[in-house]
Amino acid sequence: MTASDSFDFVASAQRTIELEQQAIAALAPRIDGDFSQACRTLLACRGRVVVTGMGKSGHIGKKLAATLASTGTPAFFVHPGEASHGDMGMITADDVVIALSNSGETAEVTSLLPLLKRLGTALISMTGNPASTLANAATAHLNTGVEQEACPLDLAPTSSTTTALVMGDALAIALLEARGFTAEDFAFSHPGGALGRRLLLKVEDIMHSGSEVPSVGPQTPLAEALLVITSKGLGMTTVQDDDGNLLGIFTDGDLRRTIDQGTDIHSASMKDVMTRQCKTTQPGVLAAEALKLMEDNKINALVVMDEQRLVGVLNMHDMLRAGVI
Repeated sequence: MTASDSFDFVASAQRTIELEQQAIAALAPRIDGDFSQACRTLLACRGRVVVTGMGKSGHIGKKLAATLASTGTPAFFVHPGEASHGDMGMITADDVVIALSNSGETAEVTSLLPLLKRLGTALISMTGNPASTLANAATAHLNTGVEQEACPLDLAPTSSTTTALVMGDALAIALLEARGFTAEDFAFSHPGGALGRRLLLKVEDIMHSGSEVPSVGPQTPLAEALLVITSKGLGMTTVQDDDGNLLGIFTDGDLRRTIDQGTDIHSASMKDVMTRQCKTTQPGVLAAEALKLMEDNKINALVVMDEQRLVGVLNMHDMLRAGVI
């Protein structure tokens, strides 16, 4: 039997998760005036947010910069070692620097402090030591300290990097909410891939319009309306009056319910079986929002209205083809 055969991997993983959960829980009481000051400083920034950190803190810093940039706070990462060899030119007096260091004494980071002071650049620190050099030099200090790393040797940054990551997310989301950042704003930062399709596509980009819209009148026999539904291939038809006003909708689901109720499909007309209070959306709405409306109401089709005018229809298959689902 080898050592790996007898080692309890599950217990080790559970211990790690428990320790990191405890470290995250300890953050909540530290969200105080310094956190609010950090947010106000960032919101007042006239330049860019510059994130810096060494080693594992640097990796967390890169993620924080990316999260800020994608949620409405222009940000980028500068390696502290490179900053001392030319990259300080990327930082201006209008910027705000967020510096990460668990000890708060990382030489590559603290060596930047006199330069930042000379520039007059605002500094926010994120450390595990409120009495450290970095914490004392900052306009606002965010305490991410932990009692114990998840590493059994209490050496490898584990719990401390997790708390820094969570504190960074808390900062980014607080700023997002304060700015009133919307899903459409988020879309412009994520134009590529499936996420971009979900966030950039609007209803008007994928809806059926003009002659593609199935339509019958309220007096149309149900049997005749079924032929229209089949010919258009959308699994539904709108019901409109002679002036083009929307009166209701009839879908495959309505047909099943009609049959279950024992209605004679040969004698019934659309006014007897249509859904009158149907859900609608607008052409300028994000397709992802229209999808949520369909999912929340457990429906497969939507009528698209531009004020009081019917301009199109779309169904769940359109969402699937467009990559919104």
